Amino acid sequence: MLDVRRMQVLRAVVTSGSVTAAAAHLGYTPSAVSQQVAALEREAGIALLERVGRGVRPTAAGRLLSAHAAVIGRHVAEAETALADLRAGRTGRLTIHYFASVGPTLLAPALARLRREHPGVTIDPRLIGSGDPLPDVERGDADLAIVVHRTGDAPPPGIRVVHLRDDPYRAVVPGGHRLAARRVIDLVDLAGEPWVGSEPSGPCLEPIMDGCAAAGFTPDFVAQSEDYATAQGFVAAGLGVSLVPRLGLGTRHPGVAVRPVRHPEPVRAICVAVREVALTQPVPRALIEALTDAAAEAD
Repeated sequence: MLDVRRMQVLRAVVTSGSVTAAAAHLGYTPSAVSQQVAALEREAGIALLERVGRGVRPTAAGRLLSAHAAVIGRHVAEAETALADLRAGRTGRLTIHYFASVGPTLLAPALARLRREHPGVTIDPRLIGSGDPLPDVERGDADLAIVVHRTGDAPPPGIRVVHLRDDPYRAVVPGGHRLAARRVIDLVDLAGEPWVGSEPSGPCLEPIMDGCAAAGFTPDFVAQSEDYATAQGFVAAGLGVSLVPRLGLGTRHPGVAVRPVRHPEPVRAICVAVREVALTQPVPRALIEALTDAAAEAD
């Protein structure tokens, strides 16, 4: 295989017309330049220079390699410039996985700020379904993901989990329900009610099930919805009661009453997950900062 650095030495000799001049331009000794060219000739298996008086001139093979060295030099310079732009956050691509209820409240203002601060970066937000997006970050399918993470659980190796905010669940009952007149509802008071499920199995359902278990019962789900608007519609129709996180109640159905819950209050912890190596780059760090600020403003 041809040594690229030696090809650049050959190009310096060809363009300057002598080993001595090339050595002066490169900061090498003439002997070192001659050794580099000789080594390159052994790699190429053909003479690259021939002596002419006190100077040298390239053979056909020497002109060929010198021309390719010029192309390689330009490509390396372009790569260095592109890499510098990426390190500085002037270019690049950032893929973010998120779930629906954090889109308008947290992600939208954070992405707007990121576009202002890093206009050359391509941002690719992708709405996920009911699954946990944390494995997407582990596999490298996403640079960052907004996740619901159980407090105290250790993140996977190489993953940083940054807490953004706690999102408490609220009781959603039909407008004419006996509990609608209360300002705060004890969770145990929902024990004998039919329930409308608002969450699929996974990290968002766990706080509901854990809270009900702490209150001494298991909810009786008679209807299931995986989006909060439909869950509210089911409740308004009288199918049952539900728990919906506060961030999922941006648009409230007129036929329901929404009340805080206590003893206990189920809460989901909203976090951002990112690979540790990505934190060396300015754009992921800027997005995490923007998300943190958006979470504080949402309160």
